[in-house]
Amino acid sequence: MKKTLLSAMMLCTLGLSGCGDNTTDPPVTQPKLDTQSNILAFLEGKTLVMEGDNIPSHPLSLDEDINWGSASQCFQKVTIGVGGNNFHVNSVPGTIRESSGVGQPGSTCDHAAAQNALVFDSKAVTLSNIAADGSCFEVLVDYGSFKQEGRARFSEDTKKLSMELYFEAKATGWHCADGAVGAKTVSASGQPFTGNAVQVYEISG
Repeated sequence: MKKTLLSAMMLCTLGLSGCGDNTTDPPVTQPKLDTQSNILAFLEGKTLVMEGDNIPSHPLSLDEDINWGSASQCFQKVTIGVGGNNFHVNSVPGTIRESSGVGQPGSTCDHAAAQNALVFDSKAVTLSNIAADGSCFEVLVDYGSFKQEGRARFSEDTKKLSMELYFEAKATGWHCADGAVGAKTVSASGQPFTGNAVQVYEISG
């Protein structure tokens, strides 16, 4: 009897048989997001979605409640598919209500009233000045007829990507060296920018 008991105790000690509920989950391996190739490889084949409260008040520094004509930033939903190191963008605009003219105040972005989607593809995505942990890096997206630039970061669990973007050469103070994503360091069209331009995308796939 003593030999049998000792044998069972040894098996438990060595972890060679099930002895209670002391099992542990394997550690979660976080992707390395310290280079352009690693970041784009992580995003490859994934879908990024921005909607609801994740839509900022001033995408690209433009007030979503103002009619800016073809540059209006009122959205219901934006989806980005990542493939071949490029962005395939499906942007569903909302509706600008009570507009008194392009660039004039007093109108309102109605997120719920969707319009026809706008679809466009990037020609190139360039990432630079990348922090070792992905907490800040700079983004330049070339869509051919226009470019967007800014700073971005991943959430700690890598389930969200926040991108603070501006039209190329229309803003300053957006580099990672100037501050973290969303920091009040930006000037747009020569004026201090006080709005929120951080687009938050949920990552799936």
